[in-house]
Amino acid sequence: MGASTSAPSPLKRLRDTHAALAPLVLLPLLVTATTGVGYRLLRDWAGLGRDQSHLLMVIHEGEWLKPLLGPGAETIYVLLNGLGLLWMLISGAAMLTQKLRRQWQRPRARPGA
Repeated sequence: MGASTSAPSPLKRLRDTHAALAPLVLLPLLVTATTGVGYRLLRDWAGLGRDQSHLLMVIHEGEWLKPLLGPGAETIYVLLNGLGLLWMLISGAAMLTQKLRRQWQRPRARPGA
């Protein structure tokens, strides 16, 4: 007789999906954030012109993918990057909310009891 297996809870599936997608979205989001901030800081604080800091915008917007994957690559990169960020934020917030809800529902020990 084998042990019966039940379907994983929705929270477990959410955690598993979040954990599986995290490595895939980490590098593109990191690249987008650092190149966007770098571009703005170099323009405003270092006094570089648009042409001097253009390479950072090419990386930031995924324009570098055009020669590799074609004209629609930039749009797909931005779309997937945005969807990845939204997924990580929403799923992370859902897991945090669930964790806080469990902590608030635990009975608290009274001091001196």
